[in-house]
Amino acid sequence: MSRSSTLGVGTRTPEERRRLIEAEPLPANLLALLSAAADEMEEATLWNFFEHGQAMSYRAVHTQVLRLAAGLQQLGIGKGTHVAVMLPNIPAFPLTWLALGALGAVMVPVNVGYQKRELCYVLNDSGATFLVTDHERWPIVQAARADGDIRLESTACVVFGGRDDAEASDWDALAASTATPRLPEVGPDDLLNIQYTSGTTGFPKGCMLTQRYWLVSGKVNAFRDDRRYRRILASTPFYYMDPQWLLLMAIYQRATLFVAAKQSASRFTGWLRQHAIEFCLFPYVVFKQPETADDAVPSVIRGNIYGAPKAVHPLIEQRFDFCAREAFGMTEVGSAMFMPIEATDMVGSGSCGIPSPFRECRIVDEQGKDVLAGEIGELLVRGPGILLGYYNKPEATAEALRGGWFHTGDLFRQDERGYYYIVGRAKDMIRRSAENIAAREVEAVMNSAPAVLESAAVGVPDEMRGEEVKAFLVLREGLEPTEEILRQVIATCEEGLARFKVPRYYSFRHSLPKTPSLKIAKQLLKQDIAVHGDATFDRVANAWTAPEREAAR
Repeated sequence: MSRSSTLGVGTRTPEERRRLIEAEPLPANLLALLSAAADEMEEATLWNFFEHGQAMSYRAVHTQVLRLAAGLQQLGIGKGTHVAVMLPNIPAFPLTWLALGALGAVMVPVNVGYQKRELCYVLNDSGATFLVTDHERWPIVQAARADGDIRLESTACVVFGGRDDAEASDWDALAASTATPRLPEVGPDDLLNIQYTSGTTGFPKGCMLTQRYWLVSGKVNAFRDDRRYRRILASTPFYYMDPQWLLLMAIYQRATLFVAAKQSASRFTGWLRQHAIEFCLFPYVVFKQPETADDAVPSVIRGNIYGAPKAVHPLIEQRFDFCAREAFGMTEVGSAMFMPIEATDMVGSGSCGIPSPFRECRIVDEQGKDVLAGEIGELLVRGPGILLGYYNKPEATAEALRGGWFHTGDLFRQDERGYYYIVGRAKDMIRRSAENIAAREVEAVMNSAPAVLESAAVGVPDEMRGEEVKAFLVLREGLEPTEEILRQVIATCEEGLARFKVPRYYSFRHSLPKTPSLKIAKQLLKQDIAVHGDATFDRVANAWTAPEREAAR
């Protein structure tokens, strides 16, 4: 029996916890949250970047944040200054974020994998006038400056790792400042991040996120389960939003955040065991790793899962011996829904749960009217601390925030008990003849096939039916495409999907293109097909289209 079935005895109800979370005042800003924690926890470890061997106490982090804030202020950074931060998962990233927050400045996180074109877009679109980066990324910045593609003076560039010359300032020297920063008044509704969305169909949009957004996100995740999490894992990049709220969750909980250099499916459960992790975001692809005798990680109290196939959810709990719970969130709104830890009867239901504290949710039809239980419509979300809007994009802001509700673009349904279920993206529906097919549903079934690591379903033009479903398959490590594997995937689809939803076309890939937030960039897949063609198996014709027969043997 999984420990999931033993949780929830003697705790408050989700409704009681919601009232308590919403009733207690928020800290004035991130620095106030950190300061209170540092006074209480002193030399207890706040974070441990375990792959770098760098740990810092609550007091040390607080002291370092103020020193760095003084150094950045001497450089000319103040309230409202937009500062791009292009750093990997090292302590300099959260220290810079917290220092900017103390100054009332605005951080623009930048994907460390960006090339010059992408970097220039984010810098210019966000209005960033300062940039913090490291030696590895510095040549890209130099090239962009030399070409005149970005407007950053040398005094506006900060490089982590020992540089201090005419071209840039040294991050370490700024962080060693002995001056006392002149901290402005910073309130919860002051802007803190311009966080760029995934950009699945083009260049991304910058979400304007306030201090309140982050204070709410950290608090909701810290206390909605009525559990104490003392050891929390962050394994995705800090330029993405998850490690940022996980850090604040740790501060609220007076816990330690363990930070990996980068995500790794093969090492993930080893990290959980090694560091006795109690809360994590559990990547579904870890389930696809080969089973071992010591897969169990009983230290984990809760692992958040996102989009795992319904049939796999109970298998995750059984194999890894922890409580796995679905949740739903977006860059624009933070935590929107969560499954209560006590809801053991919902394991394997496919539900995202109920609205999070500080969030209201409704499902509406194309006319904006609420739908009945069981009917499908667009999810709308509102509440204190959602995005202010998209930076410098008033039309997109007005469209997304119509009537004071954020229009997610996601299709949902709600059952009579009040639980919500995601059906798919409104723009990720495949229209085959008279039927709408949710790509998410098709992908969930394909991902449940033993050989499949991940998949993508897209609509491709068809003269007779308008669109047909095409599947892109990435196999588990060590597997090569074969006719047998292909037949197994098709059989899985035929067993789990209505006949009209079963993909007609199949293509194997070594990997799928991803957005900065690690979502599959389907537009890039479609563009690649248009330019280069594709190795495709036609299920109806039972044949590979030439010259793609070599893709599977």
